[in-house]
Amino acid sequence: MQPRVILTDIEGTTSSISFVKNVLFPYARQALPGFIAAHGEQPQVRRWLDAVATEIGGACQDSVVAETLQGWIDQDRKHTALKALQGMIWETGYRNGDYKAHFYPEVAAVLKGWHAAGLALYVYSSGSVPAQKQFFGFSEAGDLTALVSGWFDTEIGGKREADSYRRIVAAIGVPAAEIVFLSDVVEELDAAREAGLQTRLLDRLDDYPLPRSGDATHGHDRVENFQQITL
Repeated sequence: MQPRVILTDIEGTTSSISFVKNVLFPYARQALPGFIAAHGEQPQVRRWLDAVATEIGGACQDSVVAETLQGWIDQDRKHTALKALQGMIWETGYRNGDYKAHFYPEVAAVLKGWHAAGLALYVYSSGSVPAQKQFFGFSEAGDLTALVSGWFDTEIGGKREADSYRRIVAAIGVPAAEIVFLSDVVEELDAAREAGLQTRLLDRLDDYPLPRSGDATHGHDRVENFQQITL
């Protein structure tokens, strides 16, 4: 069935894993204690600090919460509170010009082509929605946010859970069979396929030096870049 919607992941799909791991994560890790000290009483920050405190055993000092969050960064934990706080910190880095978000060279042109052809683009990432908007807004290819019709993060559910994709389908309002999900993670693609979406496995050599083939693709169409995606 001809798709009407593209739903894309970011890390390892539109953009390199190394940018997130080697630039964004260390930036947030270093800035966390100072950010919490300066902004911890702001409601939009306090709600996430309290959520982490509750998870690790109840009332505790913000310094303990900061250490916990730094540990979660080291573990690459996909925790909604961590992602929300990281997004707030990253915004400062983007606006200060400390870095620009990496996109693989062909991605912007392909996204613009799909947009011009009438396809709707949505983003689903473990990063918070504000962080996603910053990523697309402060990219090496310029501001790409106008190409995106909507954004989803883990507040709608985990990316390896089929129900998350069912909720996204309901939110978009297009039949699942007319949505193509792009990701580098086969377990995410498995969940999307279970919910009825079409899938494409991004297997970029920069991120996965040993190409995945055969059983490793879980039956998903494998491509090495956006130019190889057929719809």
